[in-house]
Amino acid sequence: MANVSKLVYKHASFRNVTTITALACAGLAVSRSSMIDEFIRRYLHRWFGRHRRSSPDTANDATIDHHLIHNLTKSMDKRKSSPALNAAFMKQLKWIIQILIPSWKSPEFALLAIHSLALICRSFISIYVAGLEGRVVRCIVQKRFRIFLINIAKWLAVAIPATFVNSSIRYMENKLGLAFRDRLVHYSYNAYFQNQTYYRVSNLDSRLTNADECLTEDIREFCSSISHLYSQLTKPVLDVILMTSALFRLGLQQRGYSYLGLIAPPSLAYTVVYVTARILRRCSPKFGKLTAQEAQLRGNLRYVHSRLITNSEEIAFYSGHKVEHNLLYQSYRVLANHLEMIFKKRLWYVVLEQFLMKYCWSATGMVMIALPVLLNRDEDVDSTTESGETTLPKIDVVSERTQTLTTARHLLASTADAFERIMSSLKEITELAGYTSRVYDMLMVFKDISDGHYVRKTVSKNNNINDDEGIQTGSLDINKRGNVTESQDFTIQLNKVAVVTPNGDVIVPNLTLQITDGMHLLITGPNGCGKSSLFRILSGLWPIFKGEMKKPPVSSLFYIPQRPYMSLGTLRDQIIYPDTKADMESKGISDADLEDILDIVCLNYVVQREGGWDAINDWSDVLSGGEKQRVGTARLFYHKPKFALLDECTSAVSIDVEGKIYQVAKDKGIILLSISHRPSLWKYHTHVLQFDGEGGWRLEELNTEARLSLKDEKEKLESQLAGVPLMQKRLLELCSLLGEDSVLTKAEDNYRYE
Repeated sequence: MANVSKLVYKHASFRNVTTITALACAGLAVSRSSMIDEFIRRYLHRWFGRHRRSSPDTANDATIDHHLIHNLTKSMDKRKSSPALNAAFMKQLKWIIQILIPSWKSPEFALLAIHSLALICRSFISIYVAGLEGRVVRCIVQKRFRIFLINIAKWLAVAIPATFVNSSIRYMENKLGLAFRDRLVHYSYNAYFQNQTYYRVSNLDSRLTNADECLTEDIREFCSSISHLYSQLTKPVLDVILMTSALFRLGLQQRGYSYLGLIAPPSLAYTVVYVTARILRRCSPKFGKLTAQEAQLRGNLRYVHSRLITNSEEIAFYSGHKVEHNLLYQSYRVLANHLEMIFKKRLWYVVLEQFLMKYCWSATGMVMIALPVLLNRDEDVDSTTESGETTLPKIDVVSERTQTLTTARHLLASTADAFERIMSSLKEITELAGYTSRVYDMLMVFKDISDGHYVRKTVSKNNNINDDEGIQTGSLDINKRGNVTESQDFTIQLNKVAVVTPNGDVIVPNLTLQITDGMHLLITGPNGCGKSSLFRILSGLWPIFKGEMKKPPVSSLFYIPQRPYMSLGTLRDQIIYPDTKADMESKGISDADLEDILDIVCLNYVVQREGGWDAINDWSDVLSGGEKQRVGTARLFYHKPKFALLDECTSAVSIDVEGKIYQVAKDKGIILLSISHRPSLWKYHTHVLQFDGEGGWRLEELNTEARLSLKDEKEKLESQLAGVPLMQKRLLELCSLLGEDSVLTKAEDNYRYE
């Protein structure tokens, strides 16, 4: 008997029973709550807090760059509230669940219902198995071999649906998590690509760093956590309710039971569970905040890796591997130290949790199972009552008690395990709060950016516009700046528009120009003067902070950069990008038409060289720089826009092919807006817009012959004056050796005196 009870209570935690009897014991628990809180506050919480405070902070490692750590973690420290189980978390979770389960007719709701049904079936199977186990033990005590075999057969028979249900629960949990992830990924990707949010989130807004980490790892962790928590909480709650009810029915069926023997165990269990919950709640670290910080540090480490891969060639040219190695290792150490801090905090928490939930609860379980036996009214066995009735034989009483003990052991073990999972899940809920906060913040940022609301911290000193409406350093409110309308006559008009970078640098405070049909504009100026920034404004990538702009629809403008983007796919996909093959066919364009386009850019040989239009390669590596630029210009002739924004798009193309491309574009009625420093392209433009790099600009008609003659004269003077400094230096050396003055020096002195 002692061995049986020892086996029963190894994992016994009968706090489930107390949930059902909470109403009966509420008065007792409330009267003790103040005393328990005072004890936790004065002693246990203070002791546990010392271990929490003694954990080393991630920024205290002497081998790590403190400035880097500060930059990586300052955004986490500035959060107004850390993720926790509070009203904000419930609001965020409710909003996301409405995305995961949009209606009761959705497939996700059906999966959830099937999963819930499997959990309910598993609870009832556990109750049946507990009773069957008791009957098997009773048969053994009574030595009834035939009934024992029947019960064993029932045991094996019930094992078939039990194993299937167990596997189904795990399968449905994974299936539900994947379904939630599909739904959330679909919603997030739509928001990410709506209104060019993928560009604006990293270039115009500074609230969300590492969007790729949020879209991949955070969504995966959130969906996996919430699907697991549903199983982790639903089945234990069902076990608590159903098995507690079964335990009460089992107690009422016993002979000579007393109400004290029924009430005392639940009261004791409720008190122990309540004290355990209060202690763990007070001493629990902020796992939600720590999980959110861990996710952000993982994203930072991935970002450093991606930077190294993207810029590997430049780093190799500079031999900058030592610097990059240090940065990468420092980013890893920040994450590793943070994880070490979490492990240490979790160590002391698990020590306390195991002490309370394993050993204290096991002792409580042994006391609980002993109380009904010790407090019940014993009846004589093998004796005759006053009415002449004979009581049960001793062997039957022993077997009945053994059956009851075995059944109670199984039910207690199940309910203890259920309550232990409920208590342990509180820690997982706080971790879920961290993932929920990051996913919710990501979706809110996407929504704000899609609606045109940006928040970006500026570091610019040049942030004044010559107008009453200046740009304030700190955050940029774009909604109240500038006016953009769509022109009906397919012209571009800018009236006192300020060219301002997302960082707040005012490049051009006041730009006014008009581009009409038949006008081809050449844009020149030094680096950083606003040439490419003007294209970003015309394409709608950057907002305008002042002035008015009228422009045609974005579909009528086509931008070609100096380094064209090569997508994943076939050779045909590179020419028709961003269209697909189905889009091309719907426009009535065939591969023969694409070959005609390649004839214009002198790139027809690539089709034969690469194996046809359906060839798939890494085109960024396969094509040379000049070939990629010609692919970019081929897209221009495929889409046939009204305006072409050409940003040094033919700098690696030969002059004859370049001239052919520009001439064909003009012949097809495409208005050219070109950024180029090649004089050979002047003849293809009618006007020139010159930026001086200091905020000034000048728009005038382009006289190619006059401008070429001026350029020739400039180059002659530059070549003639190139040797003057060397000649002057040699003249001074000769004068010093001869001890004489130069006639040129005297003439220069007389000129200065006059």
